[in-house]
Amino acid sequence: MNRNVSYFLLLLLVIALILGSVMYQKQYRNMSLPGTNKQYYKIVPLTIPDTLSFAGEPVPLDIFYVREALDRELSVNTYWHSSTLQLIKRANRWLPMIDTILTNQGVPLDFRYMPLVESGLQNVVSPAGAKGFWQLLKSTGKEYGLEINREVDERYDVEKSTRAACRYLKKSYKKFGSWTLVVASYNAGQKRIERFLKQQKVSSFYDLLVADETSRYIYRMLALKMIFESPQHYGFYIESSQKYPVISTHTVKVTGAVKSWADFSRAHGISYKLLKYFNPWLRKTSLKNSHRKTYQIKIPDAPYNMTDAKLKE
Repeated sequence: MNRNVSYFLLLLLVIALILGSVMYQKQYRNMSLPGTNKQYYKIVPLTIPDTLSFAGEPVPLDIFYVREALDRELSVNTYWHSSTLQLIKRANRWLPMIDTILTNQGVPLDFRYMPLVESGLQNVVSPAGAKGFWQLLKSTGKEYGLEINREVDERYDVEKSTRAACRYLKKSYKKFGSWTLVVASYNAGQKRIERFLKQQKVSSFYDLLVADETSRYIYRMLALKMIFESPQHYGFYIESSQKYPVISTHTVKVTGAVKSWADFSRAHGISYKLLKYFNPWLRKTSLKNSHRKTYQIKIPDAPYNMTDAKLKE
């Protein structure tokens, strides 16, 4: 082949590669992903609103450290995608029930975000021994009407622990007259917050110097409130079908002893694992029930039954 022809073909190849690269980059830049918000495409600072409230109480966003504290928690909860995504999915199962109890108990709906901050809507145990969605200590749980012993721990019962938490929150509000201080006292304790208020001679949470964990608490709740009220604005696009559904159940009364919860489960067409999921407050594999109390055991409705056909025989 003539050398000049070879050079010409090589030049055409180089030009083609350059043009192809330019076209590819142009196409890549113009690719559209779901959503229109800027932070979906790149990491950008989030806009802090001019006004915001918690439980009807205005948040003083004109104070620089208030704005910056909210900015911190909003950034953390927006860009910690996996955690917030799971919260949104999980909340679909639990918040309807929690909202109903809060409303019936006369507690502002903004407190729906408290168990999200406390436990991520999971029955976890803290290093201090606080348990359940609302992270109640044993003494607090008993004080507000929960049964807690070796066989039963109602801090793990979402409905009963939510009612107990409501009783605590309302009592705290009578003491402080501020829902924001109620939030702080839930984290730090009523006596400690009361002592800090007297020592520092202030009456507002936003003027109070407290530990970092307590200081961040209200802002975490506010950040989640903002995200949950406008998830797409913060880059969370979740179809209804992708959220965890509410699972219907029926109750079975137990008034005596139960020798084996595994046998009880099998008799009702479910696994022991499912029994524990819907009744995590049962802490042993059996129940003596020496006082012959009546317990309501939740059983999931079909098709949530055992997969092992042999167990059904």
